[in-house]
Amino acid sequence: MAGRRARAGRGWDASPPRSGDATTPRPRRGHRGRAEEPDPTEATAPVPPRDEAEVAREICLRQLAVRPRTRAELAGALAKRGISEEVAAQVLDRYDEVGIIDDAAFARAWVSSRHTGRGLARRALANELRQRGVDGDVASEALGELSEETEAETARALVERKLRTARGEPDAVFRRLVGMLARKGYPPGVAIRAVKDALAAQSAEAAEFAEQIDADALAEAESEIERDGRSAD
Repeated sequence: MAGRRARAGRGWDASPPRSGDATTPRPRRGHRGRAEEPDPTEATAPVPPRDEAEVAREICLRQLAVRPRTRAELAGALAKRGISEEVAAQVLDRYDEVGIIDDAAFARAWVSSRHTGRGLARRALANELRQRGVDGDVASEALGELSEETEAETARALVERKLRTARGEPDAVFRRLVGMLARKGYPPGVAIRAVKDALAAQSAEAAEFAEQIDADALAEAESEIERDGRSAD
């Protein structure tokens, strides 16, 4: 009886190893038990360099997708990205030909939008166009569409809107409003007359103060101060 058990034990020990035993070779396992696969990057072929003109076009189109741009603005964006002057000129010339770049149309739209939306006068608008690289003659043509009458009407509307919430003595209010118009590019004469007329229609006290203002003399004095400041620069 005991011999049979011993033989049975020996027979059990001699049986083939089960799958998973230490003696059975197993596949390598990766993260979470999955079999490891070859790294695809090891056999990736080198990527050929992209065409510079194609890169330049993509840069321009991304810039134009945000808002219209002048030729000078696009040229600056290309230079910052390392595009050569020769390739940049070729791409921008082509965009000029097909009308994607149109500095004259840009200037007209800029003048209309900024005057209507922000109340900017021609002097401020000319400065903004210059900063964006618009040619002087092109800018002058666009600014010519903004008449002196329209500019004066806009100045008066700005003053009237500010007067609704203005507080303080008439002389202090007068100075603040003239300064506001000056920052928007209005000449001294236009600014002073707009504020004087608006004050005269506001109240008896303001009208009395406005009556004492010599708009022409004050405008001339302000203009002289501006000229002296530009000469010093």
